[in-house]
Amino acid sequence: MAQVKIYGLKSHLDMSKGAISKAIHQSVMSALEYPPEKKFHRFIALDQSDFIYPDDRSEKYIIIELSMFEGRTIDAKKTLINQLYSNIGAEVGIGPQDIEITIFETPKESWGIRGMPADELTLGYKVEV
Repeated sequence: MAQVKIYGLKSHLDMSKGAISKAIHQSVMSALEYPPEKKFHRFIALDQSDFIYPDDRSEKYIIIELSMFEGRTIDAKKTLINQLYSNIGAEVGIGPQDIEITIFETPKESWGIRGMPADELTLGYKVEV
């Protein structure tokens, strides 16, 4: 399971939401071996006055937060980060200077999904990649 939040300026996200989502999902499927149907993206579109960032970032600046079950290897997480930079750059034209990524990992028992703790679910994919 991975829940993804994407923060950015409303003016930019409104134009590029679909392409950003596609690039993120391609990265997650490839690096973490996710099935195509497991896509959980939330866009938090902010007004200029609500999104303060350094002068060396552009109006394309986005922050990506991924919440997921713990269990991925360091290599898998680094691959994910590298693919996010590459795919978002290719799909949307956002450079690495304008993308920040944070991965939050929690144990499955800390998630509630479909009416039960996630450690009691049968998953259609593996977490240990």
